[in-house]
Order: sequence, then C-alpha cells, then structure tokens
Amino acid sequence: MLKKQDALFLAVVAALFAPFFLSDACYAAYVRVNAERGFLLSAVKFGVLATMGEVIALRIRTGRYHAPGFGIVPRAIVWALLGVAIKGAFVVFGVGAPQLLQTLGLPCGPEVMKGGVSVAKVAGAFAISASMNLTFAPVMMLTHKVTDEHIARRGGTVRGLLSPVPVMDILQKIDWKVMWGFVLKKTIPLFWIPAHTVTFLLPAQLQILFAALLGVALGVLLAIGSLRSRVPQAPRAPGEASS
Repeated sequence: MLKKQDALFLAVVAALFAPFFLSDACYAAYVRVNAERGFLLSAVKFGVLATMGEVIALRIRTGRYHAPGFGIVPRAIVWALLGVAIKGAFVVFGVGAPQLLQTLGLPCGPEVMKGGVSVAKVAGAFAISASMNLTFAPVMMLTHKVTDEHIARRGGTVRGLLSPVPVMDILQKIDWKVMWGFVLKKTIPLFWIPAHTVTFLLPAQLQILFAALLGVALGVLLAIGSLRSRVPQAPRAPGEASS
C-alpha cells in the first residue's frame, strides 16, 4: 500500500522530471546547457539522481527514506564530484576507444559513432563501454565505497565528510565478498557493460535521458551492495567448518 512518505517522494520526482517532458523550451535549454556546461550539469545530475537512487535503496531496506547518520547532503556532494569524473570518463573513452579500433585497422572510428546504427557502431559502442567499465568503473566504485563508509562513520555530516579519510582502515574492513562478488563481478559484466553499450548507440538527446536513468540505477545498485555488506552473518553452529 502506498504510504504518505511514498506519495510525497513520487510527487517530488514528478515535479523534478515533468518540466522536461511537458515543455519543449525547458528540454531545449537543458540540452543547450548540457552541451555548453557538460561537467557542471553532470555534477548536478549525479548529485541529485544518484543520491535519489541511494535514498530509494534505503527505503527498500529499512522502510524509510532517511535515517540518522545516513547523510543525504554529504552523499550528494560525493556524487557531484563523481559525476565530474564520470563525465570525463565518457569524453576520454568515448573518443579514445573508437580511435584505438581505427588505429588497429577496424572500421569503428569516431566518425562511425556519429552515424546511424550499424555493426561497426555496435562494436565501437561495446568497445567504449567495456574499456570504461573494466578500468575506470572499478576505481570509481571503490572510491564510492570508501566515501560511503567514511560518511557513515562520521555520522552523516558535511563536517565529518571533510575530515581526514582513513582509507587503509576502511579498505581492510570492506566486505570483499560483496564488493567483488556482487558490485564488481556481477554488476559490471551483467549490467553496466550492456547498459553503456546501449547508451553510446542512442542519439545524443536520448543519451541524456538514459544517462539520467542509469544515474538512479547506479545509486540503487551500489547502495544495495553497501547495505548487504553491513548485514551481520548468522553465527555458525559449534564445530561447523567455514566455507
């Protein structure tokens, strides 16, 4: 049954997205700003949408959209900074991967990526997605995990976020069964590489909308992985061997 907090959340989401569907001028302005101030808009997009994904994951896990120490504002700040890095990765790999294929003698160069859908363009889009998700994405995801844990340790405050990050201590205490077995091993090949392959096949105006949806999905997947890593394991029976 839809609760009051869910109705309010859906109303906020509708108010956020409705102008882009109802007003051609609003959407045109968004496209223009995206072209002229891509890095700034990427920071805003991920700061809002990826944080929204984490909030949704928290609702699924705990039944609430906020909890003491969750730190919505610090998470939004981190996602805004990651959004800038992600935009940079899109530029680097979006040009570099097709250029590499062309250097190797394959007909998948940058000009092919500007044309209609073809076998060569699909190959180029896959190369962009695979190279980006197998190199940049793991580092980005691990960075998010470290900052996520740091925010939780510091009570979810902006001041706590700006305090020194005990990177080594956090890395030693990460649940690598979840980080490797779920976040990296499963989401990258099964979700992110296919999803970003589709992204780079879409026209520019649709890439914007699709990237927004992926921003929400990214927050949900990483937040679920983070929440799973904090679930205490059931105690083993006396004499039970470890797996």
